[in-house]
Amino acid sequence: MGEEIVFQYISHLKFLIELEREEQRKKVLNEIRYFSGEERERYGKAVLNLSGKTISKDPRKVVLRFGRRNDIRTDISMGDVVIVSNGNPLSRGFEGVVVGKGSRYIDVEFPRPPDINLRKVRVDLFYDDTSFRRMEENLENLGESGMKTLNLIFGHEEVYGSQSEEIRPFDRGLNISQINAISKALGSPDFFVIHGPFGTGKTRTLAEYILQEVERGNSVLATAESNVAVDNLVERVAGRADVVRVGHPSRISPEIQSVSLDSLMKRHERYGELVEVWGQIEELSEKRDAQKKPVPSLRRGLSDEEILRLAKSDAKNFRGVSSGILKSMARWIELNGEIGHLMREAERIETEIVDEIVSRADVVLTTNSTAYVVERTFDVAVVDEASQATIPSILIPLNKAGKFVIAGDHRQLPPVVASLQAKELERTLFEILIEKYSFKSEMLAVQYRCSRNIADFSSQAFYYGKIETPGTVEGISLQDFSLKPESTLQRIFLKNSIIFIDTSTLGAEEIQKRTSRSFYNPAEIRIVRRVVDELLRMNLGADSIGVISPYDDQVRMLREAVECEVKTVDGFQGREKEVIVISFVRSNDRGDIGFLKDYRRLNVSITRARRLLVMIGNRETLSSDPLYRRLLNYVRDRGEILDARLLI
Repeated sequence: MGEEIVFQYISHLKFLIELEREEQRKKVLNEIRYFSGEERERYGKAVLNLSGKTISKDPRKVVLRFGRRNDIRTDISMGDVVIVSNGNPLSRGFEGVVVGKGSRYIDVEFPRPPDINLRKVRVDLFYDDTSFRRMEENLENLGESGMKTLNLIFGHEEVYGSQSEEIRPFDRGLNISQINAISKALGSPDFFVIHGPFGTGKTRTLAEYILQEVERGNSVLATAESNVAVDNLVERVAGRADVVRVGHPSRISPEIQSVSLDSLMKRHERYGELVEVWGQIEELSEKRDAQKKPVPSLRRGLSDEEILRLAKSDAKNFRGVSSGILKSMARWIELNGEIGHLMREAERIETEIVDEIVSRADVVLTTNSTAYVVERTFDVAVVDEASQATIPSILIPLNKAGKFVIAGDHRQLPPVVASLQAKELERTLFEILIEKYSFKSEMLAVQYRCSRNIADFSSQAFYYGKIETPGTVEGISLQDFSLKPESTLQRIFLKNSIIFIDTSTLGAEEIQKRTSRSFYNPAEIRIVRRVVDELLRMNLGADSIGVISPYDDQVRMLREAVECEVKTVDGFQGREKEVIVISFVRSNDRGDIGFLKDYRRLNVSITRARRLLVMIGNRETLSSDPLYRRLLNYVRDRGEILDARLLI
């Protein structure tokens, strides 16, 4: 009966994946279909009026650079899948991957040259189906480790206790809670959960744990949902163990390219063999391209074998096709066969090189999705950002190891799930295990990011008051910088670490466009601009300031209003700034705060700030909710509440 439940659950997960895949696909296609190119560009999802040129080419790929004279401001990033066209992406577009980006250009890699005019090019952010395919295929081929993980969810698997194992840390700066987590993880024969709230050194703890496992002779697969998180782990482990970072070079930080699989392959003793074969392929490809390709209009129903036979027979004409064309097509077929043989030879050599590099590494690091292509099993799988990974995603690395250690924080944002019907995917393995087997977890209890006045609210509201702030960061503020306050507002910024600007006295309300499910608030945009301008006039660098809003429409408008980084809450998770400005947007007399009620968003937003947190919102609207009312009381006691009329 237990086995039947697990198989039913696997089928259900595949169904949810398909719902989410279709929703993401439909959303992107509808945006391209119904929004003009100019609107897409304004929203950061497209770049128009580009000219292209080829900057590199080999038999495996071609890279084109698309540029223009005026600056490019876009959300399209390195590693994103894009569709390139002459203005009609859905009817005639070519998919590629962004491999380079500058202020006035975007480099895109294609498997073959796109058949487009290189003037008046449009580049659109597209959806990537690869992760969905890998999740589905992994579910269809779950091994013993993957099945054990699913059995843990249903309580069908025997769970062993965690014995604290004595360690000698490589990192002498670890605190007691970090050492305890590592010690218990090492002493767990099956799995362990590390609960790492904001700023508690989760990645640092995982890096130490990985090195401890390597010292014990164990192989480790280390993954995370995002490339940034993987790279952070690589930086802490590289040089202290034999590591390989697997992934597309465009998605890997330049600082760690030396340990990327691509770079290690190029330094391998057999790489010369591969280069030689690719050179032969390129040479033959040029010869083949000089011949007539046997397209249907020239074949006249002839098979490859018939074309070759007719060419050898010196037939002068067949079905209107001349002897010269027949011989040219025959030569094309012969050369194409030789190229195919060499391609298979290149693939064999490349596979052998990759297998050798990966098999001898102590630690292989990659994203959850890309772990699917790693052909190796490991002693331990370590997953960072586990509270942001859906169950189908995290099962990919866990299916490759006999034991796993996962780290995250279920009090912060869950995985992003676009489909309302697939919202069940927001409930993660991390959350299930920490609730079901709390004795198999340890919380990191010392945060090193925020000043105490910022950190204490989240500690009290989300972590039962258990988060400690050490003296090294307890009193940090903008006064630590050489800033020159000239206005009353600037002096308030220096004096406080937490401020709320109340817009209830302005009579300004939220606005929702007819074509949007999002909201924006013009009054708050003006206030954010004033706050950022005052900070910049104090000589605080723009890179020290971050602006957050939970609403997409507000984010789009704020980006045009201020000269600093502006993102949604999701976009700032895992990051920090010296100053964070939050625009809550919601302002109505109904007390309706919408999805601000997802308190995890509030927790993430607040804890991105190190020295100063400025929140902007309607005090009366927000006070309808008990937690926001508690937040306002906290600001009154620990910081300052300002009337927005002072800023407009």
